[in-house]
Formats: sequence, structure tokens, C-alpha cells
Amino acid sequence: MIKLYENGVYLLNGTEIVEDNGEAQAVLQSRLGVAPNKETAKQGTMAYNILKDHNTSGNMDKLKIKFDKLTSHDITFVGIIQTARASGLEKFPIPYVLTNCHNSLCAVGGTINEDDHMFGLTCAKKYGGVYVPPHQAVIHQFAREMLAGGGKMILGSDSHTRYGALGTMAMGEGGPELVKQLLSQTYDINMPGVVGVYLTGEPVKGVGPQDVALAIIGAVFANGYVNNKVMEFVGPGVEKLSADFRIGVDVMTTETTCLSSIWKTDAKIKEFYEIHGRVEEYKELSPADVTYYDGMVYVDLSTIKPMIAMPFHPSNTYTIEEVNANLEDVLHDCEQKALVSLDGQVDFKLTDKIRNGKLYVEQGIIAGCAGGGFENICDAADILNGASIGHDAFTLSVYPASMPVYMELVKNGAAAKLMEAGAVMKTAFCGPCFGAGDTPANNAFSIRHSTRNFPNREGSKLQNGQISSVALMDARSIAATAANKGYLTPATDIDVNFSKPKYFFDKTIYENRVFDSKGVADPSVEIQFGPNIKDWPAMVALTDNLMIKVVSEIHDPVTTTDELIPSGETSSYRSNPIGLAEFALSRKDPAYVGRAKEVHAAEVARENGQCMGEVLPELKEMMHTVKATFTDVNKTNTGVGSTIYAVKPGDGSAREQAASCQKVLGGWANIAKEYATKRYRSNLINWGMLPFIYPEEELPFANGDYIFIPGVAEAVRNKATTFKAYVVNKGMKEFELQMGELTDDEREIILKGCLINFNRV
Repeated sequence: MIKLYENGVYLLNGTEIVEDNGEAQAVLQSRLGVAPNKETAKQGTMAYNILKDHNTSGNMDKLKIKFDKLTSHDITFVGIIQTARASGLEKFPIPYVLTNCHNSLCAVGGTINEDDHMFGLTCAKKYGGVYVPPHQAVIHQFAREMLAGGGKMILGSDSHTRYGALGTMAMGEGGPELVKQLLSQTYDINMPGVVGVYLTGEPVKGVGPQDVALAIIGAVFANGYVNNKVMEFVGPGVEKLSADFRIGVDVMTTETTCLSSIWKTDAKIKEFYEIHGRVEEYKELSPADVTYYDGMVYVDLSTIKPMIAMPFHPSNTYTIEEVNANLEDVLHDCEQKALVSLDGQVDFKLTDKIRNGKLYVEQGIIAGCAGGGFENICDAADILNGASIGHDAFTLSVYPASMPVYMELVKNGAAAKLMEAGAVMKTAFCGPCFGAGDTPANNAFSIRHSTRNFPNREGSKLQNGQISSVALMDARSIAATAANKGYLTPATDIDVNFSKPKYFFDKTIYENRVFDSKGVADPSVEIQFGPNIKDWPAMVALTDNLMIKVVSEIHDPVTTTDELIPSGETSSYRSNPIGLAEFALSRKDPAYVGRAKEVHAAEVARENGQCMGEVLPELKEMMHTVKATFTDVNKTNTGVGSTIYAVKPGDGSAREQAASCQKVLGGWANIAKEYATKRYRSNLINWGMLPFIYPEEELPFANGDYIFIPGVAEAVRNKATTFKAYVVNKGMKEFELQMGELTDDEREIILKGCLINFNRV
């Protein structure tokens, strides 16, 4: 059972919930002898106290956070360091770990992986960082093993930067937020709300962390219950979970759209640090005797059943039991949802997976930061011990999250059990999770213990008429399905004795391969550049007025960053901003790039003092129309760019490229009904783009329309929250755009044109 409280709650002694309703004060008076102050009780959360320890502003309502450590992988660290270098970077002021777990295939002619790796190694030497070579560790596993610490804060350029189970408050943000930390600046946010997650009971045998996580995601995503809030895990059920189990639930909190997470800690977490030779990093964390939460998610672990998140979102959840009992209905419903997600571009079928009344899947994957943990793989090995995955289409791949985990699986025999059953053991690589490994065949159905199942995330090529799909499941039920030769099976249906072997961490692998500068920079080191590693193009400041053309209009309920800039093979251009931008919206709106380029060409002409209308003839009429009302408008004070409209953009990955690709193509703004995540909105701001909001259902503009915004720079400078705008080609139809709260620095970044300019000037 999962229950969402309608109001805030008081938590007494970590065990008793008192809902903040009309009876709360009387109940509290009877329990405590005195009615507590709500604002004081809010300070009892673990989250509040960690944020307080890292806040430099002196104001707990307006936080300016400095993190203890940073981490990035090879899709993001080149762009981050290039941005920081352009902004004046001299050395890494805090520990910064560069991992290489996203080695992208160069199928589209991008950067050779090793060029980026050598760039990372030489930067770690020059600026004083840590470099983790390819295949050694998935970014988040290395962070758990070597970086996490009780009461610490870590910022990562990957959305699944979550180490709350270890007592570390971690956040995944776009690259520019890491740049700010590298320049000794701060992460500026309002004090977030904190929602308690009260765990009670104990999982039944066969239920794993992904099952619990998916059940929670299914309960909170659609209603935004924890959106941009901190999830704080408490209650007696926590102590019933192993460290690995907690980690598996924690990493998936990203898919709720929360800001971060933190868990109460105990002897099991202390043991985790002891195993990894870092017991000094353990800190006991728990809520105060009287703590106030802005909401509460009540989870009875004993009621959780094996779960499955059907395509194309982690929140599209069912119990496996429910799917098997209602195959036709569930699969047909998913097909109907796919019509929205895929825009009817391909003929997507799931009902053809029904064989003899059962659901047959073609692929199983246990991988990455969510699935590749020691306990998950050992339990899967126990289920498959002596079994066979069969000789049909079904395949099973297992990616341990780090080489130390892999080595222990070899030593204790779990790897042998899996391989004997027909599974393929692979290295620490995030490939399946972002479309660069184990891409399924056309129309194939894959079940995965990984983090996401967005459209095309697994590597489908929708533009070529090729589509496959992913459902998320726990490693145990994936193993049960594999033992049943590809027919969907919950792990609770399997009679198995889990061996639960003890984990022994051997850091010799890292000592022999990982470069650690120990924080010492060597300015004499020359950075090694590959031929496709390019600098960011020059970007101009915001002009007095703005003419923007709508070049894409998206009405999906949610638009993911994977749709804004596809992952997988396109990421081989990750170190070439202009090259990567060619793939912006390529799977969602293939015409976007061409439209944006047309407008950008006119802006380039303007910046060079040339006639915009000669480059883009339609602009002549638009400017003539505007000048009839605003006589002082000219090419020196009015910039021209593009914008997209999306209902709710930005769910998913923290990759800044979702915004920067639009920027280098001449994007000046986004218009949205709302933004799915803080990190996407922050990415827009840091790349000098205006994060406009238009909350109404009916739009005054459409794709291809021109929008004129007079006095936009002055409005930003004066902290305006509303902006007058005009649809030029519709008779100067007036409407109003809104903008949420911005910090003074964020306004200045927009005015200067981007974070690089902000730090240069």
C-alpha cells in the first residue's frame, strides 16, 4: 500500500505520523505536552540541516550552496571543462571526478571516444582532478564507492546523481551549474520543500528495489507530489533494507522529478563504508524528535509486488501480476499511448508479443547505476542457477556497475552461474540506458533493470521506421523471466533460496588504473585535443527588443530531454557543439534544425551589420509590421532568433545539450505551460535563453508565427514577471508571457547572453 497525505505531517520520534489537519494541534498537545512550532519543526529534517551546513548566504530561504565534490561522465565533462576554460578556469577548487562510462559509438561520424578520454585525462592532470578510465566504473557506482560521505553534498552532471541512502545529499544538474562550482560560485535555489517517505514493513522474498521504486514513481509522478522537492526516507522499514536495496530505490527517485533525496542512516550504512575502507565518512543521520514534512508518502513494503513500467515512461506502472492477468487490455492501452509518444510515425505493436496467452519478451538487461549492483546480480544468479535462458530470440546481458563488483562476482561464482545459464557478462558501461549498447531489433520488447524507458532511449531509429520498446523491471523478475525462457514472470513465482553472499571490496583495481591528482594541479600539462573537440561559438548579449520565430510546437503532455536532443549515437558529437546541434529534435520534429538555421542565418547577418531581409525575405514584412507600431525598432536594437513551444519540457536527463543545442542554432527562448524540472529551466537560463511561461491551454501563436517582445532586456533588468508580446503575422495580436523567479545572477546571465559571457565580462 502506498498512501499520499493531502497535507503536511509531523513525524514524532521517527515513527508516529500526525497529519497537519484540524485535529493536529490537539493530538500534538496530548502527545508532547506542548504544541510545536511548525517552522521550528521544519528545521528538524535531515535535508534542512545538510543544506544549512552548505549554505553560504546566511538566509535559509535563499540558498547559495557550495558542494563538497563534483562528478561528470564523458558525455558531459568536455562541454563543462570547455565552458569553464572559456570562463577563466585555473584549477579545480574541489574534488572533481571524470568518469568514462558513456563511451558513445561513432556511428554518425563524431568524436573518437579516446580523444575525449585523453582530453579528460590531461584536464584532470592540468586542473587537479580524478580520472576514471573507460569500463572501470559507472559514474554513480564510483561515487558511492569512493566519494559519498555522511552529511556531504555532491553535484553531478547526470540526473541520477543520488547518494541519499549513504547519507549524502546529491543533485543532478546541467553542466553550467558545475561550471559555477568550478569557478567558486554557488548553486542558488530557494529552500526546497521536503517530503517524507515513510517506510514500514519488509519486502517479501523476490521483491527488489526496482519494484519499490516503480511503485513510488507510479504514485507520485503524474500529480507532481514531490516535484523539485527533497525526498527524505524515514520510518522503521528503512532498517529492514540492505544498503544495496536502499541504493537501488534511491537512484530511481530522479524519475519522480524530485530535487534530491536523503535517508536516515544506521549500522548497515556504517558497514557499507567499512567494507569500502572509508568508515570515517559515515555519519548517523535521523530526523529530529519532532519534524515537519511538507507531505508524506507512506509505503508498506510488505504489500509491494513485482512491478513493471511499461513503455514509454517509468511512471507507466503495473504489477506484473496485473499485466499477465489482463494482457490484451494492458498492451492495447500501451499501444494507444504510443500513438501520442510516437506521433503515429511508425506502426507500433505490443499485442503481437502474446504467445499462448503469455507475454514473450526478446531481451533482458541488468545494468548501470540502478541494476548493476552486487546484490541485484547475486540474486539474479541464484534464480538462474542451473537454468537456461533458451535457444529462441530472448537474450540476457548483465553489466556490473564497477570492476570491483565484477571481480567479486567472479570470485564468488555468481558470474559463472549467469554465464552458464546463457547470460552475457559485460563491462561497467551505461550503454543500454542511453541507446549505445544492446539496442533491440525492430519491434522487439526489452525488459531492463535500468533507469529510463523513454521513446527511442534504447537506440531505436524512429526516423528510419525502426522502433523497439523497453519496460523497466527488477533484476530478480528479469532473471525469473529469463529462467522461463523469455515469458514474463515475477520473481515471487520462483522457488529460490537467495544465498546473500558477503561483499568484499578490493580497491586495488582503482589504485592500479585511476588517476588521482590528490587535488594538485599541474599547469604545465598541455590539454590533448582531438580534431572534433570544438570550442563554444561566440554568443551575443540580449538585445533591447526581440523578434522570435516559433520553429517547433510540441503538445505531448511531457517532453523529455531525450526528445529535445537524442542520446545514444548522436552523443558521439558531444564535444562538438555545432555538430551535435544538427540532431536537436531529430526524432521529435526533424524539420526543427532547418527552420532554426534559417532564422539564425538572419541573426548572423544582423550581427555583421548586413540586411536580415536579404537572408530571410519574410523578415522584411515582419519588421515593417512591427515598425508601424514601434517606430524605433531597427537591426541594432532588435535581435532575431527562434523558440520552441512545449507543454512541459525537460523531464529526464540533466544534459545541458537539450538547451545548448537550441542556443547554438539561434534559440533565444522556450515557451512552456510549465517546466518539468528545475535542471532544464536552469540549463536554459545558463545558456542565455528566456524561460517563458504561457499557462493557458489555447495558444495565441502557432508553429511558424513570429513573436515580437519589445523592451525585453529592460524588463529582465527590472525583474519583470510579465512580458508584453505580439504575434506579428496575426495583426500584432497582443498577449502576455510570464517568467518565474530569477536570481540577480540569472538575470545578468540572460542579459549577457550566456554563462560564459557572464564570467568573461
